[in-house]
Amino acid sequence: MRGLVTRMSEKKLTVLQLLPALESGGVERGTLEIAHALVERGHRALVMSAGGRLATPLTESGAEHFAWPIGKKSLKSLLLVRKLRRFLSDQKVDIVHARSRVPAWIAYLAWRGMNPATRPRFVTTVHGLYDVNRYSGIMTRGEAVIAVSETARDYILSNYPDTLPWRVSVIHRGVDGLHYPHGWKPDDAWRTDFFAQFPVARGKTILTLPGRITRLKGHEDFIELTGRLKRRGLCVHGLIVGGATQSKQRYLQKLRYRVRSMGLEADISFTGQRDDLKSILAVSSLVLSLSSQPESFGRTTLEALRLGVPTAGYAHGGVGEILRKIYPAGALPQHDLGETCRRIARLLEQPPAVPDGDFFPLRAMLDQTLELYARMARTPRG
Repeated sequence: MRGLVTRMSEKKLTVLQLLPALESGGVERGTLEIAHALVERGHRALVMSAGGRLATPLTESGAEHFAWPIGKKSLKSLLLVRKLRRFLSDQKVDIVHARSRVPAWIAYLAWRGMNPATRPRFVTTVHGLYDVNRYSGIMTRGEAVIAVSETARDYILSNYPDTLPWRVSVIHRGVDGLHYPHGWKPDDAWRTDFFAQFPVARGKTILTLPGRITRLKGHEDFIELTGRLKRRGLCVHGLIVGGATQSKQRYLQKLRYRVRSMGLEADISFTGQRDDLKSILAVSSLVLSLSSQPESFGRTTLEALRLGVPTAGYAHGGVGEILRKIYPAGALPQHDLGETCRRIARLLEQPPAVPDGDFFPLRAMLDQTLELYARMARTPRG
């Protein structure tokens, strides 16, 4: 009761989150989740981005969206600094939370030019293990810096040693166990429709690689591994689930050519961007994460495991962190495709059960983030 009274008596906050766009991805979904939690608890949630398909569910939750080209990589974006400074003052923003580098620079320059005694508190989240340079360093300049994993925290403190450790808070990304219940499966209607779209996958052992089309996500390794598993006599079908932006169309065509040249057209399907990823994960026999570079977290890996689906990935970065905690059998070596293929084959033939537990819960992420906002709002400025 005392905690409830304290929360009710706290000031209602106006929080502005900034990110490039609201199309798809973990950063975008996390933004929506925080915005919804703010509204649910009586605060005012503002989001600034170029917009996208997730803008509608954002506003339907009660949050406010402001369509600004805040993530455009152009010197012209600096013209937004003064405009944003006025916005922060006019909207009486308490917390500015930058989730990407260009928005963070614009927000920082606007914030820095305000009265230190009255300006909002400045928060950043390090969502990725970016190239180490001054441009990326802006993500460590928050008065509070959120790291989405221990991997991300180690990256910050190793590469940006001027960052004060006490400013960095590890708040793991989370998954809602009610939305991803252990053992959940899609209904027959979905299955009928999906396998009508991809009939060559029907009756096969399904391997799924979720993630946007980019060189870093391991699609070439996935194609090679699928071919090797076929040669071992396994009846597998690979699903590459994710869309390609305009700038990645040539790479997508290269991947399609490689599938054709290896004679795997009946064994690998490109699904494009999907809104039913949860259902695709649930019907998979094995979900893979094969990113060539360590990722800061690996939300899709966690979603698959929360559904009880065997999941494997290169044992580095945030994905390795998740696998070590939940499913150690899924940890794969990165630089030996032969050994990786053998381990995947064993997982397909005799997969260890995925434990049922409330690992990395969404509620913890929401509670910890909103508590950080509240703590920043009530802490005297230095």
